[in-house]
Amino acid sequence: MNNATGSIAIGCDHAAFGLKETIKKFLQQAGLDVVDVGTDGTASVDYPDFGTRVAKMVASGKVARGILICGTGIGMSMVANRFPGVRAALCSETYSAAMSRRHNNANILAMGARVIGEGLAMEIVRVWLDTPFEGGRHEARVQKIEAAGSLESEMPENSC
Repeated sequence: MNNATGSIAIGCDHAAFGLKETIKKFLQQAGLDVVDVGTDGTASVDYPDFGTRVAKMVASGKVARGILICGTGIGMSMVANRFPGVRAALCSETYSAAMSRRHNNANILAMGARVIGEGLAMEIVRVWLDTPFEGGRHEARVQKIEAAGSLESEMPENSC
């Protein structure tokens, strides 16, 4: 994992507890500082609680990146993307994982434990962490994503 630096936060709901533990171990073995915000078992919990914890850590700069896992990944990505400065990408295969980093500078990876298997999840994480942001023309687009989250931002006339 060449491009993975800094701390990474990880969180999940009950549906993804086992996969979170596997990914956490993988990240730690790769030498990353992992902040586990829970959950700590398979008892039913509310995914927004854990998605919020990771998203706040990424948005504040406390960690460089985050990984969120629930049954489908949909709820976690919706929660995370409510926070300014967060660009969460729901990925179920490696191409989207690479492109979310390369073109969108995604700082949170969301996955669905009931959608993908453990082997694919590990490969998605590896690709996502190893893929750098290309910058260049994509930097202006990422800045537009950030501006879109502001109520003061103005939509271009021809955008709708």
